Amino acid sequence: MPWIVGVSGASGTPYAAAVLRALLEAGESVDLVVSRASRLTLLDETQIAFRDAHWQEDLREWLARGADGKPGSFDVDIARVRYWNAGDLAAGPSSGSYPVKGMLIVPASTACVAGVALGLSKDLLQRAASVTLKERRKLVVAVRETPLNGQTLRHLVTLDDLGATVVPASPAFYAGATHIQDLVDFVAGRVLDAAGVEHRLYRRWKGELGGGSGTRPT
Repeated sequence: MPWIVGVSGASGTPYAAAVLRALLEAGESVDLVVSRASRLTLLDETQIAFRDAHWQEDLREWLARGADGKPGSFDVDIARVRYWNAGDLAAGPSSGSYPVKGMLIVPASTACVAGVALGLSKDLLQRAASVTLKERRKLVVAVRETPLNGQTLRHLVTLDDLGATVVPASPAFYAGATHIQDLVDFVAGRVLDAAGVEHRLYRRWKGELGGGSGTRPT
């Protein structure tokens, strides 16, 4: 069964790319939903115009880039990715009878968080998240915003009450990051940890002090 990966319009498309790469490297299948707003963010952050008619080509180019934007940093096989248009509310992930392991929303904008918390289902991304919750499947929401106002905090508490796992896109430094990709991979790794997917994206805390290990595991 696949994982649904929803990409909303928040800044942080490198987080989504890192999660997608790691899922595929772990042998997982992916159902991908890219919101309309996220296409604008992707264009701003990578200069890639994500197009329905050429999604394989555009996705391959996106996932090949590192967080520094340089093309060709990664070699990725996207054969196990199935793409769904965000406006297609008749798509497979809109039904609870469609078999999936769960859903990861990365990055999650505050508008997306609100829509899922309120059950609005205004597009396939929100509908798939609502279905994930009602079917009691894993839903991981990697919220990317700062500061957070009271309204968004209440929406996040609602998602937690409904069984979702909220993972703020907050990089840590104890893992010995030396490049921006290391910080991106840490967040992506924590998203996958919450989903129960094995990966090797960051060095795990083992309790030793010194040696660059840090003192503040998270």
